[in-house]
Amino acid sequence: MYTILIAAGWPVWPLLITSILALAILLERIWFLQTKRITPPQLLEGAIQLASSGALKQPKTAQDATKALSDAAPLGQILAAALLEKANGGSEDKIIAAMQDAAEFVTILLERYLGALATIATIAPLLGLFGTVVGMIEIFGSQQGVGANPQQLANGISIALYNTAFGLLIAIPAYAGWRGLKAMAEKRQRECDVAAKKLLAHLNSI
Repeated sequence: MYTILIAAGWPVWPLLITSILALAILLERIWFLQTKRITPPQLLEGAIQLASSGALKQPKTAQDATKALSDAAPLGQILAAALLEKANGGSEDKIIAAMQDAAEFVTILLERYLGALATIATIAPLLGLFGTVVGMIEIFGSQQGVGANPQQLANGISIALYNTAFGLLIAIPAYAGWRGLKAMAEKRQRECDVAAKKLLAHLNSI
């Protein structure tokens, strides 16, 4: 592998850095966007039990309980906002507004780093193309007079081809990963929306 990197020349190093960043984002987002970390099923059940227990009628108890709920998972922030507004005697419209404000923050958490991954998928082929151009310059530079420098010619070809390959090798998984993570984030958003509607319906019934 080290031999290949040397043959690819210095233009491959920016590609190597972007590949490390892309891999780190992919692993972190796959770990973070799991259901158990965003929308654990017991969280909605706990919020409904809390609302039914009458604890919301006591301001201090309500504040402590909703804080624990908010700290448990991103979905908890939305549910806690609804419960806290209900404890303060807010109307249905105010409860919905509180949940929407919390949902906007949760959306930011879910989509964090996805823009960076999309950028990497976009610029990786361009970095590969840049390396190809550098390799072509090296090839033309090998043409000296009536003869050619075989070593410089081979080096230029290696730089051109390896950088093109590395650029595509990084861009394709990065783009596929971005699409997959985007779908996961949207699924978690829908799960949060469903849970919020169930809690709202329960709050309206008590």
